[in-house]
Amino acid sequence: MFVLPMTITVDTSAGVATIAIARPQKKNALTSAMYKAMTDAITAAVADNAVRALLITGQPGVFTSGNDLEEFMQQPPASEDSPVFRFMQTLAVCDKPIVAAVSGLAVGIGVTMLLHCDLVYLSDEARLAMPFVSLGLVPEFASSLLLPQLLGRVRAAEKLLLGEAFTAIEAVECGIANAVLPAGEVLGHARRIAERFNALPPNAVRDTKRLMRSCSKDAIARAMNDEAAVFIEHLRCPEAQEALEAFLAKRKPDFSRF
Repeated sequence: MFVLPMTITVDTSAGVATIAIARPQKKNALTSAMYKAMTDAITAAVADNAVRALLITGQPGVFTSGNDLEEFMQQPPASEDSPVFRFMQTLAVCDKPIVAAVSGLAVGIGVTMLLHCDLVYLSDEARLAMPFVSLGLVPEFASSLLLPQLLGRVRAAEKLLLGEAFTAIEAVECGIANAVLPAGEVLGHARRIAERFNALPPNAVRDTKRLMRSCSKDAIARAMNDEAAVFIEHLRCPEAQEALEAFLAKRKPDFSRF
């Protein structure tokens, strides 16, 4: 195992590259350096013939609370080439199977990245939310396209417009995840699933994944690009500044003047 910048750990063994978000003191909030580290780890895993599957996880009790909002305010992503968007692009086109093991809190991109994983396992204590609008922002990672397809428009509106939190069981019912397991078992189960790809023909796995996604690939890319442009625009708006400042100050935001 080795540690990449800003507390991303990577361990490659038994045909599985495990990428773990390891910043529990900040609820695994993601920084630009962490996005770059995960992008590099995915790229390396794809290039390594010994790796048959990737496993993405967090820490006990927290997958990720989403973006590090302090950094977001000080150094907002300025273009679609920013580390956060490069991570999205790299994960979305990864041709090897991706398994996710989610324990505890998953917020924002902590949920939307699951839409691009092939197999997702949640702990029974997992709590998911996408509070983009409440922060003065818009959905990302093609979630504005994929969630209405999975949940239907009105249920997706609850999650994206209202930012309503939901449980692991509801995530399975919605088609976001495969199964719910006890917190102490989710990572081990996900790893055993990932290791099953060692016994499967890799080219058939790769082509099956490609065929499953071929009809939606272009639409996902367009949605990601459209969302990124609007997301960057909103980051510069007074609404987002008020929402983010209020969140950091732990006060209620005031949108009455907008």
